Amino acid sequence: MRPDLFIAVVATALTLAPAALAAPRGLTLQDVNAAEFAKPGAKTSQALNIKAQVLLDRASFSPGTIDGRHGENFANALRAFQQQNGLNASGELDAPTWSKLAQDAAPALIEYTISRADVAGPFTEEIPNSYEKKAALKRLDYTGPSELLAERFHMDEGLLEQLNRGKSFDEAGAVIVVANVNVKPVALTTKVGKVQVDKASNSVRVLAPDGKLLALYPASVGSEEKPAPSGTLKVVRVARSPTYTYNPDFKFRGVKADRTLKIAPGPNNPVGSVWIALNEKTYGIHGTAEPTKVGKAESHGCVRLTNWDALALARVVRKGTPVEFLD
Repeated sequence: MRPDLFIAVVATALTLAPAALAAPRGLTLQDVNAAEFAKPGAKTSQALNIKAQVLLDRASFSPGTIDGRHGENFANALRAFQQQNGLNASGELDAPTWSKLAQDAAPALIEYTISRADVAGPFTEEIPNSYEKKAALKRLDYTGPSELLAERFHMDEGLLEQLNRGKSFDEAGAVIVVANVNVKPVALTTKVGKVQVDKASNSVRVLAPDGKLLALYPASVGSEEKPAPSGTLKVVRVARSPTYTYNPDFKFRGVKADRTLKIAPGPNNPVGSVWIALNEKTYGIHGTAEPTKVGKAESHGCVRLTNWDALALARVVRKGTPVEFLD
């Protein structure tokens, strides 16, 4: 190659390099808040999925962890919302469903200033896997501000980080983008008639006395090892920030303990932030340390919700509320 051509090629490459190597623009608050349903059959964007998940969460039809993915929990939440509003219960986002959801005009994402309390702890830096090691801890708190903030705003930690690239979650005063979910659910001001646990769809439904659907939460319901009960039970009490007692007679897979273990409270406790006890010994509805697995992984016989959904349910049930298990 002629020297002058070689120099020209190198110069051109150097000129293009910054643009070619530039990182793609990240997802922004504006992208999500401006997202709108486009047309039937079109693949929904991550921004639109996030916005729809936030709107469903605020309507008391929980998609579980807000992550922008079109998974089964999201589809179940859409289907329940559609049923309640007399729409085609397809479990897919369509124009009529979007029109109804979008009547809630509050922004899906907002800015939040991290407070000193958010970063003060106490935190439990590492949560061991084994029940024996868990039982040695004085508390099973959040592992850090990132986990605390993700749970407060019902978000997947990965999505929280994606929306806040380059930002530190352990710095008081930092402004971050979060899901705007902490709005009092209107539906759950209505008196609750009963709770239904649907084993087939891995979901919990809250019904009014007249049978109207008030809320839906994704759930992990029992396992082959320890199936959930059948028939109708009743709520006997609600314990917030509960301890957890492991009985060696349970013989859970992967637990080798041959003695009773008492595990301290905290959001990373095996039953999470709240325990709704039922009138059959050892069974209840409770939170979890792993919200992203709700509806996707089995439970030890009980009904496992995200901590925030379990707390929402705990606020509206009372002693004697029927809990019907549907096979």
